[in-house]
Amino acid sequence: MKPISKQNAEHYTWGDACDGWHLLKSPRLSVIQERVPPGGAETRHFHERAQQFFYILSGEAVMEMDGGETVLKPGQGLAVPPGVSHRLRNRGNMDLIFLVISAPPSHGDRITTA
Repeated sequence: MKPISKQNAEHYTWGDACDGWHLLKSPRLSVIQERVPPGGAETRHFHERAQQFFYILSGEAVMEMDGGETVLKPGQGLAVPPGVSHRLRNRGNMDLIFLVISAPPSHGDRITTA
């Protein structure tokens, strides 16, 4: 076992210039550090099985869920249960850096909504 960081983790891109690093990728649990540039957002979606927890490291996130918005600042987190449609956005002027923890992993369990 060795320490993991974004320097040695598996990297992927998503959306329009967003980044993700798999800090833990196992069949039962996923921990990903993500970066969303100013103005970036994910597509509204939900997961059938995965419960997720978003924890903000830097920047400010806006989480849209169930017709409302929650602003998350560094040091704050928010749980999203399975079946709940959500969308994370960066309306700030700096990169948004956060952890998303999913159990079970959310890749392959994403259903896009309108």
